[in-house]
Amino acid sequence: MGTSGAMRARVVAVSVSGRKGERKSPVPRATLVPDHGVERDAHAGPGHRQVSLLAAESIAKMREKGLAVGPGDFAENVTVEGIDLTALKVGDLLQVGEALVEISQIGKECHDRCAIYFQAGDCVMPREGIFARVLRGGVVAPGDPVAKADG
Repeated sequence: MGTSGAMRARVVAVSVSGRKGERKSPVPRATLVPDHGVERDAHAGPGHRQVSLLAAESIAKMREKGLAVGPGDFAENVTVEGIDLTALKVGDLLQVGEALVEISQIGKECHDRCAIYFQAGDCVMPREGIFARVLRGGVVAPGDPVAKADG
Protein backbone atom coordinates (compact mmCIF):
# COMPACT_ATOMS: atom_id res chain seq x y z
CA MET A 1 0.00 0.00 0.00
CA GLY A 2 1.33 3.46 -0.88
CA THR A 3 1.45 6.59 1.24
CA SER A 4 -1.98 7.69 0.03
CA GLY A 5 -3.51 5.77 2.94
CA ALA A 6 -1.49 7.72 5.51
CA MET A 7 -3.51 10.02 7.72
CA ARG A 8 -2.90 13.68 7.07
CA ALA A 9 -2.43 15.93 10.05
CA ARG A 10 -5.57 17.88 10.77
CA VAL A 11 -7.38 20.05 13.30
CA VAL A 12 -9.68 17.98 15.53
CA ALA A 13 -11.16 20.86 17.53
CA VAL A 14 -10.86 24.58 18.17
CA SER A 15 -11.69 25.73 21.70
CA VAL A 16 -12.07 29.02 23.58
CA SER A 17 -12.83 30.15 27.11
CA GLY A 18 -13.96 33.45 28.56
CA ARG A 19 -11.71 33.22 31.63
CA LYS A 20 -8.20 32.00 32.28
CA GLY A 21 -7.77 28.88 34.38
CA GLU A 22 -10.81 27.01 33.07
CA ARG A 23 -11.39 24.31 30.50
CA LYS A 24 -12.12 25.60 27.04
CA SER A 25 -15.25 24.77 25.06
CA PRO A 26 -15.08 23.57 21.45
CA VAL A 27 -16.52 25.99 18.87
CA PRO A 28 -17.39 25.40 15.17
CA ARG A 29 -14.56 27.70 14.04
CA ALA A 30 -12.33 30.42 15.40
CA THR A 31 -10.40 33.31 13.94
CA LEU A 32 -6.70 33.64 14.71
CA VAL A 33 -5.67 37.28 14.85
CA PRO A 34 -2.07 38.27 13.99
CA ASP A 35 0.09 38.97 17.06
CA HIS A 36 -2.95 38.48 19.32
CA GLY A 37 -4.22 34.89 19.32
CA VAL A 38 -7.67 33.36 19.17
CA GLU A 39 -10.47 35.90 18.90
CA ARG A 40 -12.70 35.93 22.02
CA ASP A 41 -10.32 33.75 24.07
CA ALA A 42 -9.18 34.78 27.55
CA HIS A 43 -5.55 33.91 26.80
CA ALA A 44 -5.33 36.05 23.63
CA GLY A 45 -3.11 39.11 23.72
CA PRO A 46 0.43 40.22 22.99
CA GLY A 47 3.27 37.96 24.04
CA HIS A 48 4.64 34.61 22.94
CA ARG A 49 1.85 32.30 24.16
CA GLN A 50 -1.00 33.53 21.94
CA VAL A 51 -2.26 30.10 20.84
CA SER A 52 -1.89 26.74 22.57
CA LEU A 53 -1.91 23.41 20.73
CA LEU A 54 -2.18 19.85 21.98
CA ALA A 55 -2.30 16.54 20.12
CA ALA A 56 -5.39 14.35 20.30
CA GLU A 57 -2.92 11.50 20.87
CA SER A 58 -1.87 13.21 24.15
CA ILE A 59 -5.50 13.44 25.25
CA ALA A 60 -5.90 9.72 24.44
CA LYS A 61 -3.03 8.95 26.87
CA MET A 62 -5.00 10.65 29.66
CA ARG A 63 -8.15 8.73 28.68
CA GLU A 64 -6.16 5.52 29.11
CA LYS A 65 -5.54 6.61 32.71
CA GLY A 66 -9.29 6.59 33.20
CA LEU A 67 -10.11 10.27 32.72
CA ALA A 68 -13.16 11.38 30.77
CA VAL A 69 -11.38 14.21 28.92
CA GLY A 70 -11.62 15.63 25.45
CA PRO A 71 -10.61 18.61 23.30
CA GLY A 72 -10.36 21.85 25.28
CA ASP A 73 -10.14 20.12 28.66
CA PHE A 74 -6.42 20.94 28.93
CA ALA A 75 -7.17 24.60 28.08
CA GLU A 76 -5.65 24.18 24.62
CA ASN A 77 -7.00 26.31 21.77
CA VAL A 78 -6.29 23.91 18.93
CA THR A 79 -6.42 20.13 19.20
CA VAL A 80 -4.64 18.39 16.31
CA GLU A 81 -3.94 14.82 15.23
CA GLY A 82 -1.43 13.16 12.97
CA ILE A 83 1.53 15.47 13.75
CA ASP A 84 4.15 15.07 16.48
CA LEU A 85 4.00 18.49 18.11
CA THR A 86 6.82 17.68 20.53
CA ALA A 87 9.18 17.11 17.56
CA LEU A 88 8.74 20.76 16.52
CA LYS A 89 11.26 23.37 17.61
CA VAL A 90 10.88 26.98 18.69
CA GLY A 91 10.86 29.09 15.53
CA ASP A 92 9.24 26.40 13.35
CA LEU A 93 6.27 27.57 11.28
CA LEU A 94 2.99 25.69 11.23
CA GLN A 95 0.14 26.19 8.77
CA VAL A 96 -3.11 25.65 10.71
CA GLY A 97 -6.15 26.07 8.48
CA GLU A 98 -5.88 29.56 6.97
CA ALA A 99 -3.50 30.77 9.69
CA LEU A 100 0.29 30.65 9.96
CA VAL A 101 1.80 30.38 13.43
CA GLU A 102 5.36 30.35 14.75
CA ILE A 103 6.17 27.91 17.53
CA SER A 104 7.26 29.98 20.53
CA GLN A 105 7.38 27.49 23.41
CA ILE A 106 7.37 23.72 23.87
CA GLY A 107 5.69 22.60 27.07
CA LYS A 108 5.09 24.79 30.07
CA GLU A 109 5.72 24.96 33.75
CA CYS A 110 2.57 24.50 35.79
CA HIS A 111 2.95 26.49 38.99
CA ASP A 112 -0.28 25.12 40.40
CA ARG A 113 -1.51 21.59 39.90
CA CYS A 114 -4.71 21.65 37.85
CA ALA A 115 -7.84 19.60 38.49
CA ILE A 116 -6.75 17.10 35.85
CA TYR A 117 -3.46 16.50 37.63
CA PHE A 118 -5.31 15.76 40.86
CA GLN A 119 -7.73 13.40 39.11
CA ALA A 120 -5.08 11.44 37.21
CA GLY A 121 -1.85 12.09 39.07
CA ASP A 122 -0.43 13.45 35.82
CA CYS A 123 -1.08 15.99 33.07
CA VAL A 124 0.20 16.00 29.49
CA MET A 125 0.10 19.76 28.85
CA PRO A 126 3.40 20.60 30.64
CA ARG A 127 5.33 18.12 28.47
CA GLU A 128 3.33 17.85 25.26
CA GLY A 129 1.46 21.12 24.83
CA ILE A 130 3.01 23.76 22.61
CA PHE A 131 2.49 27.49 22.19
CA ALA A 132 2.67 29.77 19.18
CA ARG A 133 2.49 33.36 17.97
CA VAL A 134 0.09 34.17 15.14
CA LEU A 135 2.00 35.50 12.13
CA ARG A 136 -0.84 35.39 9.60
CA GLY A 137 -4.42 35.32 10.78
CA GLY A 138 -7.31 33.33 9.43
CA VAL A 139 -10.15 30.97 10.22
CA VAL A 140 -9.39 27.58 11.78
CA ALA A 141 -12.00 24.83 11.99
CA PRO A 142 -12.14 21.09 12.66
CA GLY A 143 -10.99 19.11 9.62
CA ASP A 144 -8.56 21.82 8.46
CA PRO A 145 -5.10 20.59 7.46
CA VAL A 146 -2.08 21.15 9.70
CA ALA A 147 1.40 21.14 8.17
CA LYS A 148 4.89 22.36 8.94
CA ALA A 149 5.61 25.35 6.72
CA ASP A 150 8.87 26.58 5.26
CA GLY A 151 10.28 29.79 6.72
